[in-house]
Amino acid sequence: MAKVIYYVASSLDGYIATEDNQLDWLLGFGFESFQDHYDRFMAGVGAIVMGSETYDWIRAEQPDAWDYGRLPCLVLTHRELVAPAETGVSFVQGNIQPVLELATALAGGGNVWVVGGGNVAAQFADAGLLDELWITYMPVALGRGRPLLPVAAPTGRMRLIGTTQFNGGAAELRFAAG
Repeated sequence: MAKVIYYVASSLDGYIATEDNQLDWLLGFGFESFQDHYDRFMAGVGAIVMGSETYDWIRAEQPDAWDYGRLPCLVLTHRELVAPAETGVSFVQGNIQPVLELATALAGGGNVWVVGGGNVAAQFADAGLLDELWITYMPVALGRGRPLLPVAAPTGRMRLIGTTQFNGGAAELRFAAG
């Protein structure tokens, strides 16, 4: 059965970006040792959901590219944004439940990846709609920044379902809800 997965990298102290949305601390690790793992994850993804800040960051970093091809990608926003040509990007707003229903339909049996943006992931968690969290903890502390999962209330207990150790000291922990 398809799952809703928050797949993200975090600092040891629970931040996914600096306060000004920079990822230099993360990008400095390189991604060669993570690529096969990421490719296996992506093989199961049928649709993506992200917030507009994540979308804006991706577009600013790669203005002439879109790494997700035609994979359906729903961007939560209240602003007028422009999608890159010949991609699966569309813009949505409103409650998270109908957004998930649309993403699940577009995923065609594949998983729904909640990309970056702790606030978007927190909306899914607060609504009880996250099935799994895949968090790769990088061996660095930021002290402050954008929180990993700023939920409105405590979540239910999660179960550790897997771990992966990477070269360079990073470690992924995979949790299932409930």
